[in-house]
Amino acid sequence: MMFEQLGLIGCGMMGGSFALALKRAGLVKRVVGYSKSPSTTERARQLGVIDVEAPSALLAVSGADLVLLAVPVSATEATFKAIRHLVRGEVLIMDVGSTKREVIDAARRVLKDQVGVFVPTHPIAGKEVAGVEHADADLYHGRQVILTPIERTLPAQLEKAQQLWTALGCQVKQMTPEAHDAAYAAVSHLPHLVAFALMNAIQGQASGHDFLTLAGPGFRDFTRIAASDPAVWRDILMSNREELLAQSRHFQRALHALETAINADNPDALESLIEQASGARARWRMTAIKPRS
Repeated sequence: MMFEQLGLIGCGMMGGSFALALKRAGLVKRVVGYSKSPSTTERARQLGVIDVEAPSALLAVSGADLVLLAVPVSATEATFKAIRHLVRGEVLIMDVGSTKREVIDAARRVLKDQVGVFVPTHPIAGKEVAGVEHADADLYHGRQVILTPIERTLPAQLEKAQQLWTALGCQVKQMTPEAHDAAYAAVSHLPHLVAFALMNAIQGQASGHDFLTLAGPGFRDFTRIAASDPAVWRDILMSNREELLAQSRHFQRALHALETAINADNPDALESLIEQASGARARWRMTAIKPRS
């Protein structure tokens, strides 16, 4: 498999890592990139992430047989509008968004009859840092990639997407958009919400700074994702609000059960709840594939 040109829209860490991975694997001849910030696009070229700077998203797509939208979920519809005039039947378009139903709705509205060339994609990979300087050709290697095709997705494009990510060393799975958003509300979006809330709860106390100076590795690991890009995660949480709020209610009930055992001075009940969690975590660890939020 060889692509003539990748049109990369969004030359940050996620998009840049994809371009570098494709280049290293010998899967693309040329990368044309566009970012909203010209300085980002220029920096991407200087770093060898892209070969050519495009002055617009439309021109990044011109001549491309592969397009990656590596933009915030909230910018997806505007991006589709910017490129739709050059979307043709042979091109494969993918995104990297952490939610899928809102992205797919935007694709349906804008691409209309051409929506079949779009294969909604979520690579389960990332870092807490942003920017093309952090692009890494190994970012996706060994990670899961979720494809969420719809009824109008072209089989040829779906097969290309499957082969491409497999060639990058990924484990590719397919899910419905609805199942995807429900699952990742539980295992990604809720954990971020909890990490944000915990940091705010501590720093909102008068002694919060002093508490943080005493924190150790467990706290560091638990709160790592609280350092994530605020604008990116604002968009993700808002775009999956219904599923996220449903998972938040499940979490609140579980937290309440623990609090109830403590309030009732019932160590046996508390230990039983902890044992449930500990056992579930141990079983998951045995089957998980290099998990990363």
